Amino acid sequence: MQPIYLDYNATTPVDPRVIDAMLPYLREHFGNPSSSHYYGSQARAGVDTAREQVASLLGCAPGEIVFTGGGSESDNLAIKGVAEAYRDRGNHIITCQIEHPAVLNTCRYLERHGYRVTYLPVDPEGRVDPNAVARAITPETILITLMHANNEVGTIQPLGAVSQIAREHGILFHTDAAQSVGKIPTRVDELGVDLLTVAGHKLYAPKGIGALYVRRGMSLEPLIHGAGHEHGLRAGTENTASIVGLGAACELAALTLDESVRQQTALRDRLYQGLCKRVQTVQLNGHPTERLPNTLNVSFVGQDSSLLLPSVPEIAASTGSACHAGETEPSAVLLAMGVPRDVALGAVRLSLGRWTTEEEIDRAVEILARQVNSL
Repeated sequence: MQPIYLDYNATTPVDPRVIDAMLPYLREHFGNPSSSHYYGSQARAGVDTAREQVASLLGCAPGEIVFTGGGSESDNLAIKGVAEAYRDRGNHIITCQIEHPAVLNTCRYLERHGYRVTYLPVDPEGRVDPNAVARAITPETILITLMHANNEVGTIQPLGAVSQIAREHGILFHTDAAQSVGKIPTRVDELGVDLLTVAGHKLYAPKGIGALYVRRGMSLEPLIHGAGHEHGLRAGTENTASIVGLGAACELAALTLDESVRQQTALRDRLYQGLCKRVQTVQLNGHPTERLPNTLNVSFVGQDSSLLLPSVPEIAASTGSACHAGETEPSAVLLAMGVPRDVALGAVRLSLGRWTTEEEIDRAVEILARQVNSL
């Protein structure tokens, strides 16, 4: 029997329907989308349809979607692109301490090149105070970048309040929505953002494909220079099959979003309640309600999760962000939230997905509780 997969925040399996949509573009529709002949036009049609599908999920115009090589590239394009395009207006960026490394390390890179970055703290539930954002703004501030939902604890940031502050000050606003797209509503006008990051492999599309929403009318300096692909913002022949896959995945997400939220919230709560009944040392990390429906981060107080998880090979889960796999230090996200070091050491992230079942949840509770109690 295969292990129970509870690491959907690290990556999702590719949905078979997404694979079916991609196959023709790996076989017969192999042309270069920039070619004007029959083969090129077939590939171009697939890219155009995918752009419409992604735009439909985000509630924007197809022309505001730029396809990239993944979420990290989208974050880099958004942050570096704004920093260079608006350098004459200022050199200050605001972000927070629990962002994904694709944001934090991009900001640190810019600091080495003359930019100033404010890294805001978060409260014990992982949320940024919008008032702290307002206080951090200076005449030199050109960008605010805050993730929509945290990849480790699932906490959802108050983007609406922050976007209002950004608009009042004429500051561009970017969100890394890699973890939230396809899990909760991510309509760009409702969020009030100018740039939004999508990562394909977080919503049942292949790895190596992503997108960046860029609000019409704003300037952005490209990362990759060359020909005029992707509205001149991302040179290179399009990865047609994967783009088609991302489009299909977004269309599926739009069709199933409401039911998915209900189903995964119920399963997540079943998992948490089951663990609380069986284990006395469980502590929830993150916001109790403003949290992704599929994400449960708990600490087994007194345990070391880097030893606990290998002792239960029947479960595939994470001690934190997949980008930190193998680290022996506690999660930097949890430490930034003020979780005590000994509690953070016992943290396990359990993230559910499209094919998680009640039977798997009940088995996971039994396996984890038995092992924790024996230790």
